[in-house]
Amino acid sequence: MIDNFSIALTHGLLLIAAWRLIHRDDLDLEDPPEQDKEPSGFLNRPSNSGSQHDA
Repeated sequence: MIDNFSIALTHGLLLIAAWRLIHRDDLDLEDPPEQDKEPSGFLNRPSNSGSQHDA
């Protein structure tokens, strides 16, 4: 009896917490990221004019 009550209580509290989180308006609002001054990463590598071959 106590086991069923404790499982029902904890699952009920989790359900209430999830319900309240789902219905918050500020979850979908996010500021856009600011642009990098100098792009970096794989796609923005400087191109080498010399020929470098992996052999």
